[in-house]
Amino acid sequence: MAIAVSPTGRELVLLECLVAGTTHRAGLREFEPQLQPGQALAVERESDSTFDDWAVRVLTAGPDAFWLGYLPEGRNETVARLLDAGFPLTARLTHKAWEDDWLHLEIEVLLPAH
Repeated sequence: MAIAVSPTGRELVLLECLVAGTTHRAGLREFEPQLQPGQALAVERESDSTFDDWAVRVLTAGPDAFWLGYLPEGRNETVARLLDAGFPLTARLTHKAWEDDWLHLEIEVLLPAH
C-alpha cells in the first residue's frame, strides 16, 4: 500500500479508492446533492459482516451520518486492521459523478499526522 501526504500536509493518505455498494444504498440518489468534493467522511468497522471479514463502512461525518457504502473488498484489510487497533482514521470525498444508475464516489482514507 502506498502512503502519501495529503495536499494539506495534515494527514497521510492511506488509500484512494471508489466506494463499493452505492447502488444498494436506499435514498442515496436523493441524498447525493448534499455530497461535495472535499467533504469529510467517516469510516467505521463492520466486524460482524457475513460477506467480508474486513468490511469497512463509509459514511458522512456527523451525528446524522448517511451510509454511503463500503471500502472495496480486497483493498480494505489494512484500514480494517488499523481501525481495530484504535487508529483515528477518517476519509474525504474527492470526486463524485453519476454513471447511469451508479453513483461513482472516489475517496481518500486518511490518518491524521501528529
